Formats: sequence, structure tokens, C-alpha cells
Amino acid sequence: MNLQSDLLVLLPELIVAVGAMALLIGGVIVGDRLTGLVSWMAVALLAVAGVIVLTHADKASAFHGAFVVDGFSRFTKLLILMGSALCVLMAKEFYAIERSARFELPVLMLLATLGMMLMVSASSFVALYMGLELQSLALYVLASFNRDSLRSTEAGLKYFVLGALSSGMLLYGISLVYGFTGTTEFAGVATAVAAGGIHIGLIFGLVFLVAGLAFKVGAVPFHMWTPDVYEGSPTPITAFFVTAAKVAAFALFIRAIIAPFPAVAHQWQQIIVVVSVLSTVLGAVAAIGQTNIKRLLAYSSIGHVGYALLGLAAGTQAGIQGMLVYLAYYLVTNLGMFACVSAMRRDGESVEDIRQLAGLSRTKPHFALAFAALTLSLAGLPPLAGIFAKVYVFAAAMQAHLYIPATINIVASVAGAFYYLRILQLMYFDEPVRSFDSDVGRGTNVIMWGTSAISIFFVFVPAPLIAIAGTAAHALFP
Repeated sequence: MNLQSDLLVLLPELIVAVGAMALLIGGVIVGDRLTGLVSWMAVALLAVAGVIVLTHADKASAFHGAFVVDGFSRFTKLLILMGSALCVLMAKEFYAIERSARFELPVLMLLATLGMMLMVSASSFVALYMGLELQSLALYVLASFNRDSLRSTEAGLKYFVLGALSSGMLLYGISLVYGFTGTTEFAGVATAVAAGGIHIGLIFGLVFLVAGLAFKVGAVPFHMWTPDVYEGSPTPITAFFVTAAKVAAFALFIRAIIAPFPAVAHQWQQIIVVVSVLSTVLGAVAAIGQTNIKRLLAYSSIGHVGYALLGLAAGTQAGIQGMLVYLAYYLVTNLGMFACVSAMRRDGESVEDIRQLAGLSRTKPHFALAFAALTLSLAGLPPLAGIFAKVYVFAAAMQAHLYIPATINIVASVAGAFYYLRILQLMYFDEPVRSFDSDVGRGTNVIMWGTSAISIFFVFVPAPLIAIAGTAAHALFP
């Protein structure tokens, strides 16, 4: 392929990259007074990129197969672009209320999104690492964006140090895989492993590779950064971590395991099963004693990582399909949850203590209804969207004969419902405290109500998402 056709394959990424550079230059010239305009232009760039991704229906590759465009990458890119655009809008309103808006924020979010898009299209370990580091470098800065806040600075530093450690583990695993297969291309690794069998060195490489990827999704035992970073980061940035960045990390995890190592599925399945079970159990137990809503949602996200990884552990097309359905539900529901958290303000100041939700059904009944719908969906209680996402993952695990891990995850899901129901008990049965502010931004309200409506009414129209996820999963199993 020539350079022109290669660049055409990467057109959505090029639009985001060039647009981010242009906004950065414009922001430096104009300053922070046009931060709102920069945010809207960032959303427009993400929307244009999404339209191109949606209309680019053919399978293609670029740069000698290092990047691929297929059904899987299109599905995950659309989720990432949607999550990123809504997080940019949430951040715009959040910082407008705090009167501390800076134009660098939407630019950094664009650059992180660019890295995510490159990650999910990577078909080579070199391309994988390039996209991963582009995303990570922007996320390190975003985590510590409130430079006058000690918690935000601490969050950025912890994320940077532990992220560097995980990158080292990932690189070491990639180097071992390269040493025993002679290539970094996913297709070449798959061919070499199928022909030469499994070596002890390759197993070590696989273990280090999974460890590095498990850190990126916040899975146990590589979860230690998640609660502190989620709590310390500004709320819209935490939403960005939980939604777009998490979907990208999962997509990377799926492709980096399924594409190069189909011949040794039994070896990596054992690792994924252990990580999945540990994550669900910790997420169910550790969140019970939390009083900070963002910290509680951090442990909740660790539990959801475990449920999603069960689909990957199945190692089948049905498992990946269930995992993609789960990621779509997870992104939508968490966008709504963090919109609700962003709306928890009193006298212009953010409120994060869940005890301040007491009596919300009487002081703000509509807010309480949206919050309750999203909370019940995260808990996986019928008939909301969460139960269907879990059913598809658990069914795939059962079909793959993972009976014990699936049973443990189901029990953990029941146990984890306690802390979600505690939020409902505070909102509907406790004596009310002083009401939250009414002016939280039109965009935040739209996100909150739109996602809660999807959580409630998804039961009536699940077929299109399931079909699209099935097509995306099929792209990984030619």
C-alpha cells in the first residue's frame, strides 16, 4: 500500500490529531477566554471523526498491517468517541461553574482520544505501545489538572509512577514474545505460536503482557491506583477515565490477546479467570464501607472489570460479543452516574459524601429518579440494562464450561448490590439534608436524563446493539 492509501485508512485519527494541534495553537494565541469555543470545536472534531468511522465500512489496513480497520475497531471507536465528546461537554460545564476553565483541557482530552483510537486499531505490538503511551501521557496530565489541589496532584503522581511500572512490565512481555516468535505483528505471532508450540519463555511473556494490560483496565491485583486516582481527579476527568479510557483499554486487551494467541488459549484463559474472580470479589466487598461517591464508584468499576473479563476468559465469539455489549452498557451508565456526581453541588462547591444524598427524593425528586435508575442499572437488577449485559457475559462463560468462575461472579454481583441499594435507601428513606444547587448545566442534565432513559428502556430494544456487537466480535474470529 502507498502512503496516500495508508493515510486514508487513518483519516479519523488524522482529523483528531490535526484538529487538536490547531486548537492548541489557537488556545495559546487567544488564551482561556474562548475555552468554551475550544470545547465545542473539540466535540465537533470528535463528531466528524465518528461519522467517518461509521461510514468507512470496508476492512482495511495501513503501514504494512500495523493498523487495521474492521468491525471490531469501528464499534469500539464509536463508543470511545461518544464517551469522549460527552466528557468534554461535562468538563466544559463543570469548570464554567468553578470559574477555572482552561483551554488545555479539551485539547488534552482530544490527544488522549487519539491514542485510544490508535490502540484499538493496532495489529502490531509496536503500534499498540505507541497508541497506549500517547493516551497515557495525556491522562497523567489530566489526572493532576487541578494543580492547586493536593488530591489532584497526588492522583496524577500515583497514576504516573504506577503507569510507568505497568508500561515496563508490558514492554518486557512484548520483548519476550518477540524473542520467541521473531515478530511483533499479531498475525505473525499467531502463526509462529501455532507452528512452534508454547515455550516457557513465551508463557512468561504472556504473563507480563497480561499484567501490563490488567493495570490499564484496573483489574485486581493491579488495581491499587484506581480508588485514589478516581477520587483525586476532577469529576469530569474521572468520568473520562471510567468511560472512554476504560473501553479503549478493554478493546486493546481483547485484540492483544485474541489475535496473537489463539493457539494457546488454555494458558491465558487461566490467568484471565483468576483476575476476573479476584476483581469481582474485591469490587463487591471493598465498596461497602466507602462514603465518598467517587471512591465507591472506583471499587464498583473494579467489580465491573471482573464481570467483563469473564467474557474474554471464555475465549469465544459469544464471549467477546457479550463483553462488547457489556462495555456499551457500562459506558452509557457510568456517563450518567458521573453526570449525577457532577450535579452534586452545594453553594457552587462539589459534594462527594454519599450521606449528603439523604432525602434527595423529597428535595429533588426528578434528580433522585435519574440517579436511582442508573444506580439500579449498575447493580444489575432487572429490568434495567445492567441485567442484560451481565446475562450475556455469564451465558458465554457457561457455554465455555467456566461454571465455577461464573457462579462466583454471580454471587459477588448479588453481594455487591448492597452498596447500590444503600444509595437508594439514603435518597428515599432518610431524612433530607439541604438541597443541592439547581444550576448544574444543560449538557450535564441532558447526559443524566438521556443515559437514565437508555438504562430504563433498553429492555425494549436490545436487538440492534446485540447484532452490532456480534458483527464486531466476528471480525476477530475470521
